[in-house]
Amino acid sequence: MSRQDSALSLHYLDSGEPEGNTQNTLPLVVVHGLLGSADNWRSHLKVWQASRRVIAVDLRNHGRSPHAKGMSYQEMSGDVLALLDQLGIEQAHLLGHSMGGKVVISVARLAPQRVASLLVADIAPVAYSHGHDRVFAGLRRLEAGKPKNRREADELLAEHVEERAVRLFLATNLVRNDEEGALTLRIGLDEIIEGYPDLMQLPAGNQPYEGPTLILRGANSDYVTDEMLPATREMLPRTRVVTLKNAGHWLHAEQSEAFQEAVRVFLAAQSDSA
Repeated sequence: MSRQDSALSLHYLDSGEPEGNTQNTLPLVVVHGLLGSADNWRSHLKVWQASRRVIAVDLRNHGRSPHAKGMSYQEMSGDVLALLDQLGIEQAHLLGHSMGGKVVISVARLAPQRVASLLVADIAPVAYSHGHDRVFAGLRRLEAGKPKNRREADELLAEHVEERAVRLFLATNLVRNDEEGALTLRIGLDEIIEGYPDLMQLPAGNQPYEGPTLILRGANSDYVTDEMLPATREMLPRTRVVTLKNAGHWLHAEQSEAFQEAVRVFLAAQSDSA
């Protein structure tokens, strides 16, 4: 079975080529993290699209993309590669946050000729044991509670998720169900929970990615520790690490301008004419 036959057709946001792109800069493809979506990146896209085409992807079971069983990095990277094929993009810079970081690392290891550089936000290419039990319990409570508005939704989530910032993030997955008049989740929650063990594993692929790589990590996050860097450099030997002060795991939201600038500087240093 070919990649096109097995892959899902992902939803995406596409800025198109900027006017006057005489340098023919390569596109930037942005991949969100667990329970995120392309919509979370709209403010960043507005900044980066001034100098290059930017495409933000909804991974399977997320955002407006189809729901399907299978959340392995092999399957998700196949979806992204099929989208690049669909859009006629031979090579691009790939940026991924958290789970999306492992997806773009997988793409780079499986098809290195398609990846001009990697930008990985607050994740290392290692196996994790992080638990999302409270988050999943809160989302299940939302499903059962059928909130009429976002205040009710927040109260339901708060039964399991204490942090308001996390509840606000999770609430971005709510949409209005016109038939029931309630807010419902647009994500494939059953598929995500079933595939969760795969999300904790290593990225797909067997070979190191030899291209330029930037890892951005939050100073207040424990997702990319110094102890993880040797293993990271085995898989991504040309890794440069930048630590953003006063930022945790959601560093792109907590220090958005610093994050945008670090990405801009890294991309500007790449010789990437198409």
